[in-house]
Formats: sequence, structure tokens, C-alpha cells
Amino acid sequence: MIAERMEKLRSILRERGIDWYIITGNDPHGSEYPGQRWRTRAFISGFTGSAGVIAVSAERAILWTDSRYYLQAEKELEGTGFELMREGMEGVPTLYGFLSENSAEGSRIGVDSSAVSITEYRKLYEALSVKGAVIVGTGDLIDSLWENRPSVPSEAPIRIIDDKRAGESVQSKLQRIRRIMRDKGARWTFISSLDDIAWITNLRSSDIPYNPLFYSFLFISLSKAVLFIAPGRFDEETLGIVSRNFQIEDYGNVEAVLPSLIRGTGLYSPDKTAAMFIDTVGGMRNIISCDISTTLKSMKNKAELDGMRKAHILDGAAFVSFLAKLDKVNGIYTEKMISDALERERKRMDGYIGPSFSPISAFGANGAVVHYRAPDEKSANVMGHGLLVLDTGSQFSMGTTDVTRTLFFGMEPTEDEKRDYTLVLKGHLALLSQVFPKGTRGVQLDAIAKQFMWQNYSTFFHGTGHGVGCFLMVHEGPQRISPALIDVPLMPGMVVSDEPGLYKEGRYGIRIENLLAVREDEESEFGSFLSFENLTYVPYEKNLIDTSLLTDDEIEQINSYHRKVFYMLSPYLDSYSAEWLKQYASPIERISLLSGEEEI
Repeated sequence: MIAERMEKLRSILRERGIDWYIITGNDPHGSEYPGQRWRTRAFISGFTGSAGVIAVSAERAILWTDSRYYLQAEKELEGTGFELMREGMEGVPTLYGFLSENSAEGSRIGVDSSAVSITEYRKLYEALSVKGAVIVGTGDLIDSLWENRPSVPSEAPIRIIDDKRAGESVQSKLQRIRRIMRDKGARWTFISSLDDIAWITNLRSSDIPYNPLFYSFLFISLSKAVLFIAPGRFDEETLGIVSRNFQIEDYGNVEAVLPSLIRGTGLYSPDKTAAMFIDTVGGMRNIISCDISTTLKSMKNKAELDGMRKAHILDGAAFVSFLAKLDKVNGIYTEKMISDALERERKRMDGYIGPSFSPISAFGANGAVVHYRAPDEKSANVMGHGLLVLDTGSQFSMGTTDVTRTLFFGMEPTEDEKRDYTLVLKGHLALLSQVFPKGTRGVQLDAIAKQFMWQNYSTFFHGTGHGVGCFLMVHEGPQRISPALIDVPLMPGMVVSDEPGLYKEGRYGIRIENLLAVREDEESEFGSFLSFENLTYVPYEKNLIDTSLLTDDEIEQINSYHRKVFYMLSPYLDSYSAEWLKQYASPIERISLLSGEEEI
């Protein structure tokens, strides 16, 4: 199947005189998880990860992806003829560097301008211009190969988030955006990012699995706001409400209508705006920035934080009800049975909409694959001795969750398993309890979660923390905690994950994740300080904790956390689950010293 598609694609490249063709798998909005129509990367290669880019020539087919997907890509690309480029590894060229080195004067590099951002397009142009190669706008060459290709989603109903739950009206959000536009000297802004549009409009839908979004573009000037969306998405009542703030135009007409709206200097995000708009919005006088709404959205208001807290309590109750029924000694399951059992408990909770991402249930060696996805059929057995990485999340009508726990199955963990789990837990606890001055960037906190692993000559290569939306995307910017030099300070109201991990290929994986809200802490003579409010309430795996590696403060931190888990969740649990949690949340103690030893 892959070979046949590749031969057809190469035939098109020969006909058009294209030397290399780039396939990003992106939609025109830069979405992390695009709708089925735009999953061209998976269609042509079989690689199903959420990040990567492909370059195809007459002789070669190459996929670049990051460390989260190294192992997955190896497996999925096997036998396809695709080469794997492991981004970030020493000696591995970037896509831009590779194409520059492998292009000559007059080489033609094809790209679909709707599937590449303006930022990516400009990087590509700069890399190719060194060798005199040119970019050729080919349109979507995959379309002619893809029979019964899904259409642009337009059928799911649009729901309105009322002002009380959103914490702010649409009118207020538009006023704040326009105020910032004026301060920046902009008369308009064009927004492609789907979660930004959903936040501004206080609307949600389900065009993309796991993400309550709808395909649209949004133009805001100082005097009007135009929402480009497929006609017929609104019932009469909803249309009346939305039309109070927005002029409605057809989604498919955005390229034709947008030029007539633009007057004077504007603001746009080149990272989120497709290159198909570069001639319309990319003028030299226009302001390059992240979307104004991206920063506003990241700082949750009181209503949003209250919603997130409620969602996490309900999610924690579901998780504990699941754990109470799980037989981790004698039970016989599959990976998918485990995630399905947790999903059944979540469905019982008020306000539950669905998962916030595809669940990761990875047993044994599969846990070392960071973004492993258990197959729907013939997923691995979970029985006997081993660790299970269970990374799942929920969309509730009031908030979004993301939680990871590593569970032990069997009678007694090995010393290696306990040591590695405890090192990860120590880093997780250190970040959770960290106080930091206002203005601190995520990159400054990243090492706090890695310090104990580093001291034991181990580490992990994914980010320590990502931003999370409120009934929006489980991955939200601009804030992150990672080695990446992102110049975005952590601000009160931002929600981030705390998820250090450790992965040993062929053996096991470990990851522990809570969500945290940045909050005001104390003022001192040295300025304002911030700290984290924990949002997630799910007990840690006590069987994997080596208390000899913990300080007294860390032991008390774990015990205090477990006391609060019981306090917060017990009102939502049945008597059996509450009693199970009461026993499981009992205090841990340091391992007694061996007889004859004296404490120093």
C-alpha cells in the first residue's frame, strides 16, 4: 500500500519536475492534532506520531521526528523504504540543512503552502537560496492519491460556553484584544489558531478528535470581527447570539475575502499562519508576534481555574475507582483493557465529554516508547511482573485534565525499578514544591525535575512540562518547562504539567504527571515570588517508592499529598473505593535501619 502510493507520488513529481516534495501533515491552522483530512504524513508513510515532516525525491523518502517518537517511528517505518532522521541527535541534519546540502542551482522543492507556516516557509526559502534552489507551490499533491479522503469537518454542532463558566464575555475579550492592538500600533489581527478562536468566541465543537474545536479563521479589526466558518454550522438561536459580535463568512472564501478587509498595519503569528496567506498578511510593515489571545488565554481567570479544579477532582475520583478494582497481583488484562476500564469510570462523572488525547497504556518494554499507543486489537498482555505507564486525560465541560501514573504489577519490584521510580518521583516533587521569582522562564525550572536523575547518570529527553487549556487543548502555549529557550515567563493562572520520566529501551518506562497552576506566593525585599498549586489528585504507586532514597521532607510531602487526595476525593467515591483509598493513602515511613546500624 505504502509502496504503491509512493510510486504514484513520484510519478507526479517527475511530471512536474519536482526534485523534492515536502509533506508536513499539517492543516492550514498549524494544529498539533489536525483533522483526519490533513493526516497526509500518516497516509503516505504509515507513521502515526503527532510530529514529523517528510521529504520525498525520486530515490529517497525521509522522515524527521523528535525523541518522543524515535522508537515508534522505527517500528512503523519498517519495510516502507523510509529513512528515519532523529531530530536533536548529534550529527543529524535538520530538514532545512539537509535540503540545502542536497540541492543544486535550479533545484525545485515542492510544498503545499496551506500545510506549511509562514515561519517554516521563510526558513526553507533562506536555506534553499544559498544553493540557488527554488520553492514551488504545488498545492496538495496527496489529494489525487487519496481515494475517499475525508472532507473538511463541518457537521458537528457548535456549543456556546456561557459567560459564567468562561469567566469573561466575548465582548470583553474583543475589547482587551483591541486595546493591545492599539498599544502595538495595529489596526487588525488575523488568527488561524483554532484554540485561540474557540477561546475568543466562547464556542466549542468536535471537529478534531479529543479537541473541542471547530475549523475557522478569525479577523479582528478595531471596528469589526469576521468569523470564517462553514455555513450551516449554527442553529438559528446560536447564529443570533454569535452574530452579535461577529460577521459570518464562509470558511472556503477566506483567501478571497481577507484582502478586502485588511487596511493599514496589522498583527499576525507567522508560526500559526499558513504560507498561503503570506502575500496577504506578510507585508514588511505588519507586526510579527504570537497571537494576542494566546497569552491572554494562557492565564486562566477565576472561573476557569475553578472549573479546572472541579474537573480534576472528578477525574481523580474516577481514577481511584478504577484503581480500587484493579488486581495488580493476579489480574490478567491487556493494555487496552486497562485504558478502557479507566474510561468507563470517567464516563460516570458529571460533565465528562471524552478523552483529551489518545490514551497511552504501555506495559513492560512498551513503556519505553514515550508516545506509545496500544493497538485496538492484540494489545500486549498485562500480567505477571512489570511496570505500566498509564498516561490519560479527560475533557470535562468545565476543564481539561492530563495525568500519568506508573503502576506496578506483580509481587515485588526489582531494586532497579524502585530506584528509577523514586528518582523520577523526587524530581516531580521538587518541581511541584518549587518557589520562584516572578519573571522566571520554564527553561530555568527544567533542571529541577532532572537533578536526581542527572546525579545517577540518567535523564529524559521530552519536555518536563507543557501548558494545558481549559476545556481546550491538552497542549497549550506559549508557556513550557523544557530545555527549549522559550522567552515566556510563567504567570499566575497559567497551567503546566509536571511530568519527568525515565525510559530504558527493551525494559520499561516510568513517568509521573500532575497538572499545576501558577499562583502568587509571597512578596519579599527581593520582589514577588510565585509557586504552584497542585490540581491533580491521584495517589502515587507506593509499591515502587524506595523510602531510603527520600528525605524526611519528601516523605512528608508524599504523605501530605495522599492525605489531601483522600480528603478531596472521598465525597465522590463509593464506600468500597473510599475504604481502598483510605488504606492506600496511609502514611509511608522510612525503611528501618538494619540491626546493629547506628544512625549518624
